[in-house]
Amino acid sequence: MSLRPIVIVAATGLALAALSHPAVATRIAKILGEAPRRALDAERLLALALQHLVLAGTGLALVAGLGIGLGIVATRRGAVALRPAIDGVAAAAQAVPPVVVVALALSVLGFGGPPTLLALVAYGVMPVLRGTVGALETVSREAREAAEAMGLTRRQILLSVELPLAAPGIVETLRTALVLSIATAAVGALAGAATLGTPIVAGLQNQNTVPMLQGACATAALAFLGDAAMLGLAALARISRPRT
Repeated sequence: MSLRPIVIVAATGLALAALSHPAVATRIAKILGEAPRRALDAERLLALALQHLVLAGTGLALVAGLGIGLGIVATRRGAVALRPAIDGVAAAAQAVPPVVVVALALSVLGFGGPPTLLALVAYGVMPVLRGTVGALETVSREAREAAEAMGLTRRQILLSVELPLAAPGIVETLRTALVLSIATAAVGALAGAATLGTPIVAGLQNQNTVPMLQGACATAALAFLGDAAMLGLAALARISRPRT
């Protein structure tokens, strides 16, 4: 894989991060005809970005574990009958908008991170599940049969043959899950979670364009930079992929 796509995506993320700087966001607001208003200082913006990244990363870890696990189960010989049910539950979970999930979970989980994590998991499981199933199904029958002929158990075949061969496809689907997680984490501000959605919500309440621009650009910057990192992992997975 060429490094050019990674560099382009990373450069876009850095450019968006620059746009979220208080001075730059204030200048953009002036160009748009807005009167000078108070911007979110860079230190606070960085703190929110770190909290946003931790929340999104935790959600991604949960989604990866659940989605990949269900994908493995759905592709096992003895669980073929369960696959429609697994796929249906994951699709139903994603059908509920994250804002609705957060609102419904507030009375049970309270304010802050927990209802946001629930929304992240509900919204991200289906892409990872389907991507894992698709990646595992691309593993050739010949590779499995060769492993069986060598005397490997089903577990050994999964760990030593199927997952390594399916790794590039799984990493690709985790790219999608990461972007969804970063975008959805911004919704957590509605539940009181300190994320980059916080200045967006505050800007809407105060009719202040500057913090809205800062929050939106910083969120997009995280998504692009995270995507660049996943592109790098996907490239490494292809390089280290076993030959069949």
